[in-house]
Amino acid sequence: MIRPQLTADGRAVRLPIGEYIAALVDDLAIAYTEDPDQIAALLRAHAASVVALDFAECSEDATDYGRAMRAAEADGTREALLEELPADHQLDPQLAPDDAISLATRITKHAAHIRLRSTRK
Repeated sequence: MIRPQLTADGRAVRLPIGEYIAALVDDLAIAYTEDPDQIAALLRAHAASVVALDFAECSEDATDYGRAMRAAEADGTREALLEELPADHQLDPQLAPDDAISLATRITKHAAHIRLRSTRK
């Protein structure tokens, strides 16, 4: 469960997802040790797709269609890479209704606290 927190300076709400990122990196490292050639090839393909997307997004000459195609390619290479990892990383986190309401309530309380402090100044 994601537990929202106030940032150290108290100006924003932080959603700590480090544990999820750490698990992803750990699983990627394990997958690499099990099949370095395959994982390296997937990483190279994804890097090329990401660079092409970045170029298309920054280029004044790129068309919307071209940008969409580069984005689809990056999504495809990302999915291919994630398929080599355990299923935990292949789906977006899903919250049961009560957990979603609880998360939203905590975020709202933190945001209200920040707003109240900022309007007093």
